[in-house]
Amino acid sequence: MINGNKTLILQIKTITKNSLGEQIEAWEDVQSIKGFLDLMNNQENISTHLASIIESSHVFICDYVNIPHDVELLRASCDGKIYDVKYIDNPMGINKHLEIFLDYLGGQ
Repeated sequence: MINGNKTLILQIKTITKNSLGEQIEAWEDVQSIKGFLDLMNNQENISTHLASIIESSHVFICDYVNIPHDVELLRASCDGKIYDVKYIDNPMGINKHLEIFLDYLGGQ
């Protein structure tokens, strides 16, 4: 069991319309996960099974949890900092732990 010393909050983008019909984007918390956040070398690349290259600044390692949302719709918050979720890896598909690759966007 990994457990961890950090809490990563996954957020999903929601889009609503105001009274003028303009789209309003907001972020809604959908999942809280305990784990460890680690800084990666900015020059490191992670290859996905689709052979696309994803550049990440951080990796969050946690026990396996089901994340039913598309990565493209997610961002993450940890310790007041915001990260773009780049890729979620379930190593070897054995549901033991997750590696969530993040790109630092800035403070809240």
